[in-house]
Amino acid sequence: MTTGQWVSWIVLAILVFWAVGAYNRLVRLRNEIANAYAQIDVQLKRRYDLIPNLVETARKYISHERETLEAVIAARNQATTAAGEVRQRPTSAKAVGALAVAEQALDGSLARLMAVVENYPELKADETLRELSEELTSTENRIAFARQAFNDAALDYNNAAQQFPTNLVAGVFGFKEAGMLQSTTHEAERQAVRVQF
Repeated sequence: MTTGQWVSWIVLAILVFWAVGAYNRLVRLRNEIANAYAQIDVQLKRRYDLIPNLVETARKYISHERETLEAVIAARNQATTAAGEVRQRPTSAKAVGALAVAEQALDGSLARLMAVVENYPELKADETLRELSEELTSTENRIAFARQAFNDAALDYNNAAQQFPTNLVAGVFGFKEAGMLQSTTHEAERQAVRVQF
C-alpha cells in the first residue's frame, strides 16, 4: 500500500469513529430527555390522581356548578391523553406542544374551580379540600422542577443535533428537534406583586 492509501484509510477510520461517537452522543442525549420526562410523568400522574378527589370534594358543596366541575375533569382527561403521547415520544415537539396546551387548559379550569371555591366559605373551610389543595400546590412545584430538568436535557440534545458537524449525523439518522415544555402559568401570575401604601 502506498502512503496515500494509508492516509486515506486513516482519515476514513477517523471519520467513522467520529460518526459513531456523534451518533452515540445523540442517542444518549435523547435518552436523557426520556428520563427527564419520566420524572415529569410521575408528578403529572400524581396531579391527575388528585384532581378527581378535589372535584368530588367540591361537588358536595357546589353541585349546581356542574359545568365548572365537568370542565376540570374534561381538561384533566385531555391532559392525561397528551401526557401519554409524550410518554411514547418524549422528543416529539408536536406531542410536547400538545401537552403544554392541554396543561394550560387544565390550569385554567382549576383556576376557575378555585375561584368558585372562594365564593363558598363552608367549602373553603373543608379540611379535605384544604389538604388536597396543598398537595396539588406541592405537586405543581415538583412539576416545575422536573420541567426545568426536561428542558435542560432537551436544550443539550437540540444544541448537539444542530451544531456542525454533528448536525450531519443528526440529519442522516433522523434526529429531530426536541420540544421544550413551556410553563403553564398564566402571564398574570408571572407579574410581580405591586405593593402600595
